[in-house]
Order: sequence, then structure tokens, then C-alpha cells
Amino acid sequence: MGHHKPLLNRSISRREMLEICKCGFGSLALMGMMGSWGTSCTSRESGKKSVLDALSGGPHHIPKAKNIIFLYMDGGVSQVDSFDPKPRLDKENGMEPKFKIDATQFGDNGKILKSPWAFKQYGECGMAVSELFPNIAGCVDDLALIRSMVSNFPEHTNANYFLHTGSGLQGRPSMGAWVNYGLGSENSNLPGYVVLDGGLVPPGGVDNFKNGFLPAAYQASIMKASEEPVANIRAYESRNGIQRQKLDFIREMDQMKKEQADEIEAAISNYELAYHMQSSVPELTEFSAESKSTQKLYGLLDDDPHTRSYGAQCLMARRLIERGVRFVELTCPQVDKSIDRWDQHHDLKNGHARNAHAVDKPIAGLLKDLKSRGLLEDTLVVWSGEFGRTPFAQGTDGRDHNPSAFSMWMAGAGIRGGTVYGETDEYGYRVVENPVTIHDLHATILYLLGIDHKRLTYPFGGRDFRLTDVHGHVVKDILV
Repeated sequence: MGHHKPLLNRSISRREMLEICKCGFGSLALMGMMGSWGTSCTSRESGKKSVLDALSGGPHHIPKAKNIIFLYMDGGVSQVDSFDPKPRLDKENGMEPKFKIDATQFGDNGKILKSPWAFKQYGECGMAVSELFPNIAGCVDDLALIRSMVSNFPEHTNANYFLHTGSGLQGRPSMGAWVNYGLGSENSNLPGYVVLDGGLVPPGGVDNFKNGFLPAAYQASIMKASEEPVANIRAYESRNGIQRQKLDFIREMDQMKKEQADEIEAAISNYELAYHMQSSVPELTEFSAESKSTQKLYGLLDDDPHTRSYGAQCLMARRLIERGVRFVELTCPQVDKSIDRWDQHHDLKNGHARNAHAVDKPIAGLLKDLKSRGLLEDTLVVWSGEFGRTPFAQGTDGRDHNPSAFSMWMAGAGIRGGTVYGETDEYGYRVVENPVTIHDLHATILYLLGIDHKRLTYPFGGRDFRLTDVHGHVVKDILV
């Protein structure tokens, strides 16, 4: 490197300028590369760490989980028929309730209704599970069961918003959007937040999965576990470069209007993501590449088409998190036009049995497959509905909504398997020990991802918002 004269009061040649600034050009190149990695880097398969998005300084603490799979049981599974046995219901079956009854959704309150299903203890932990879930019962030593969940809303739409967004009102970002905003995807060719469409749109619609006041890029991408996961995903124009030319033209037009609308940047990002997804998404559902034993494990060879359908969702969820998608939510299949999700206001026995048969084998298969591949160590699996059901009948053979007590479970990254937390009264009607709110659930999920729920905020409407609002405590007794 040569000696340079002082630069004051004289012009310099192009050769001198290039020699002096050559290190700066390398920095510019690095900045460009880092910018393209802003929300993602590579898939889990590459073994490289991702660059975080909103948490650009790194997680608040060492994370246990990299990914979330949310098994959403739309409609409200009955806790006293699944994971919270109550012998007193057997003793008082057909009798008038001896306790005060809160106002119910339909007010058609009948007599005490025992569970049609027997409970047995499973695993080394001895966790009690009903006959509804014989396959999940075989995984109880990996589950942390919370029997003391409570919600603030007795109606589906508000309860769904509350479960997904931490608010009973429409318009807030979903927890998947918050996770996507905080951590982004690990794969630049796939979105950070995916919802798998099982055929039923929950009450409240797609607003359960939206970005709310967060930038539009953080909302869920809705896919199907079928040969065409996203409509028109095949890149018919890619061979001759026509599509790339169209996208470049759209980008040029958007850049001209960029200062006029905040949404333009998100639109540009979404166009580019859609372009990259054309090469990544079709491969996701090539289940023929999976072994026959794996297909059987997930229920893809089952006689029940609804088991096959949900099994395809579970298998696709595993393939998505393998490729770096941060948050995957599964929705329920419609097992029969006469059966409305898990919402059995009548014909409890048939409705819950059909729904359970559809999801039991695939969920157990997912847990076993994740564990065998070493993926359960850093994948958090969450199973929950929006509320529970009453221990007394609606009419004669159904159960009404009950937000005062319900059960949910988690498995995987950072979870203390074989744990039962919280307790309900003798009827399973109200929580009597260690109540866990939806805000507590959200705080715990974020904690396992390395995020302090009080510090992940977004400015909107004159104040900083967070997923847990001004509430929420991490349920540390279920964590390792």
C-alpha cells in the first residue's frame, strides 16, 4: 500500500479514491448481504444460525425452542371427557347440579352428565387420559398437562380472538404474527408463520391469524396439505424470465409510490416471498418421499379420510419446521357436515369420538416422529382449544361452553414431561388451584423462544403494545 499525500486542498484521482475506499466497498457488500438475511438465513438443515428480525440484538435469554407447532382444537374440547377425570360425575349422573351455575351460552342447562369414556393411567408418570385419545396417551411422559386453564370469554369468536391474540376484540396481531415479528423465519424462501387449512374456518375467521397493527409481512400464510398447498403456486412463467420481469416492473412502480403508503414495503416483501415460494412450497407435500412406516405413523394409510387429512397436516408441519418455518398452526378437519368441530351442544358421544379419531393417531405420530429425529428438543408443540365444556348437560346429551376451566398440554422444547399442573373442583367446573390465563400461556410460549413478553413491543395508537398487554406470568413449574 503506497504513501498518500495529505488530501486537504487538492483533488484526487479515481485510482487514489478506489485505493482509499476499497475496504468500504466490502462493508457495503456485507451490509447488502445482511439486509437480505434480515428476517431469515437458512433452514434448520444447514445448521447455521438465523439473524433475528425485531430482536436484532439477540434473544433476551437462551431459548429452549426454535419453532412452535400449535394444534388448535377449534370449538372447545370437553376437559371432563379427555384429560380431567371426575368420578363424582359418575356418582351423580342424572342428578340436578348441587352447585351454582354461571350463565351459559344457550341457557338450556340439564342434569349432571357423566363422561361416556373411561379413564386410565398411562406412562411412568401415571397421567390419566380418557379412551378418546389412546394414541396420545402413549406419549404422556412427554406432555405437561395444564388442567387449570381459564378464559375471559364464553363465546367462540371472542374466545378465539383471545386465544390467538390476547384480546377478545378483532384487529390485534395473532401470537404467530408476534413470533414472526420477533424472530422471523429461518428460511428466506418460506414465510415465518404458516396456518394449515384443514377445511374449517374458525369463528372470527382469518382475523385469528392476521398481523393486526404489525406490518402486513408478519401475517399468516394459509396453506393446504394437498398437492397444491397454495393456489397458483406453480411457476408457469419462470422458464423464460417473464415472471421475474413482471416482478421487477412491479417493484419499480412500488418504489415510485413508496413514500405515499406504509404498506408498499410489505407488498414488495410479499411479492418477493411469493416468488421464492414457487420453488419451495410444491416440494413440501411430496409425501411419497416419506417411508411407508412414517406414512403409517401419521395415519396417512388409515381408513378414515379425516385421519388421513389431519395426518397430512401433521406431516407437513414437521416438514415446515425442518425447513425453518417459525410458527405452524393446524386447524381441524370437518369430519361430518352434521358435526361442528369440537362444539358438541348435543350428541356429545358421537361428535367428540369422530373428532378424536381424526386427530389422535396423527398427533401421536407427530410427537413420536419429532422425538425420533431429535426435533422435539427444540420444537414446542401446543394443544388447546379456546375453552372447555360444562359438567352438566345441555339438553340431554351435549355440553355447553365453559370458560371457567379447561385442559391443554404442551410438549417438547423446555417442557417438563409427565407433569400435571393445576386442579379443578370435583365436577371439573371451576379452577381451584393454580389458574393459568391465556396471557400466562402466551408469556410461557414466548419465554421458551427466548423472549421476555414484557419487552417484545410495538408502538401503536400512542403506546407500546405487546401480546400479553399488561398481564401474563411464565408458568415455570412445567418447565425444566
